Amino acid sequence: MKATCPECYFEFDVEGEVMIGEIIDCPDCGVELEVVSVDEDKVVLQTVAVEEDWGE
Repeated sequence: MKATCPECYFEFDVEGEVMIGEIIDCPDCGVELEVVSVDEDKVVLQTVAVEEDWGE
């Protein structure tokens, strides 16, 4: 299945079964991506939101 990184727009193949909510890394820029939806031939990804800790 094909996927496109929303950060660097790199298109890559996703191997094996992918589930909604799964986290994968972009092979080009390394950013963590969450699987939003899965079609027969395309995986839709979004950037994982990183929460600030602020030392709490």
